[in-house]
Amino acid sequence: MTNGNTTTESDTPHYNWTELEKSYILSSYYWGCALAQFPAGYLCKRFGSKAVLFWGTLGSSLLSALTTCSVYAAGWKAYCAIRLLQGLCQVSWPCIHQHLANWCPTAERTRLGAFAYTGFDCGNVLAMYGAGMVASSSLGWPGISYSAAGLGLIWCVLWLLLGANGASEARFIGEAEKSYIVGDLQRSERTEPKKMEIPWRGIFTSVPVYALLCARCADSWGLTTMQTQLPTYLSGVLGLDMKSNAIFSALPFLLMWVMCYVYLIIADVLLHKKWMSLTALRKTYTSIALWAPASIMLTLVFMGKGQQTLVLVLVTLSVGVSSAATIGSELNTIDLSPNHAGILAGLMSSLTNLMALLTPLVVGVLVPDPSQRNQWQVVFSLAAGVLFAGNVIFLVWGTAVTQPWNESKELQRELEPEEKPFQHTKLEITADGSDGSGVSLRLNCTSP
Repeated sequence: MTNGNTTTESDTPHYNWTELEKSYILSSYYWGCALAQFPAGYLCKRFGSKAVLFWGTLGSSLLSALTTCSVYAAGWKAYCAIRLLQGLCQVSWPCIHQHLANWCPTAERTRLGAFAYTGFDCGNVLAMYGAGMVASSSLGWPGISYSAAGLGLIWCVLWLLLGANGASEARFIGEAEKSYIVGDLQRSERTEPKKMEIPWRGIFTSVPVYALLCARCADSWGLTTMQTQLPTYLSGVLGLDMKSNAIFSALPFLLMWVMCYVYLIIADVLLHKKWMSLTALRKTYTSIALWAPASIMLTLVFMGKGQQTLVLVLVTLSVGVSSAATIGSELNTIDLSPNHAGILAGLMSSLTNLMALLTPLVVGVLVPDPSQRNQWQVVFSLAAGVLFAGNVIFLVWGTAVTQPWNESKELQRELEPEEKPFQHTKLEITADGSDGSGVSLRLNCTSP
């Protein structure tokens, strides 16, 4: 292909970018994301999640409004620059984790966290379907950017009016609910997180943190493979037109959205009835989210153009079942450290975005001709291997137990005697009576 452009009857330019150029465009967003996540986690602790999330969304919305004129002026390189800057504005991941830690009582953390994350899946459904419909309408592809900008600006206004960093700052909340939330969080944390020193040594030497990182990176690789490359695969291998592409591209994420609620209800019952520990629940759901798509991707390598219906079913299932990762691994940062959930989420998101960055670049190299099924076989096989390995590591070393470095050093020393109540207790068994026929038990306790 050439790097020129053509003009349609509606005077909307259409650009003939190469597959490699498209891969740069798709990955450039994640360059900014990877750089933004760690600073965003720190800023959330410093200024609160409300301000950080507002400015990030506002910047992204304004950049979306500038996308069309930038592409008109400088082509695909300008598009890469816009997407990189938009990636720098994507601070939602650490903000949401810190926001959940500040708002969710311990007993409701899994339920409310999973419910909040359904917003991502809802957004994917609307974006995948809506973008295709807008692009095929008289608005053309520029309409996608303007629509996204308008929705983002509306959200910013609502967030300013309704959002709050915590229950104690919220204006639209009952006193009973406020007392319950604030009281539960004070009992579970015992220390104001903003005043605590960040335990970098504990974080970077924690085996459960690295196990979670492997699971999150694997999930990011698999989901990005399907999310960013699905339209190309459907049009290149299956030959679906633009309007059908929009519908079928949205189907997997619609199932993903619905399954989030199914997983949530099941998890709520399992935890309420105490049929499964939180650690076991996290590992079970992570296994579903990683191993089920891995198996499906291995099956996809044997599918051809004459099996369109079966391919669509498998692709839909692959993306749909992966929503178990919300309860399985995405909320695990709050388990490991409620006080530093934003910092952990920022670190995780920085590295998972590197995986999302690499995925389109790898696919761009492996698939120079998107109509060739054998090239997609390599892509799906690679993704399946990454998903399988990531879950094995999480099964062996992952946990939902709060780590010792979650608390301040002073509080750890204060709690040490309470956490080991029998460390100064000795049970003695001695002979009783002159003939040694009796036995006496003596429990000796000494004050620490």
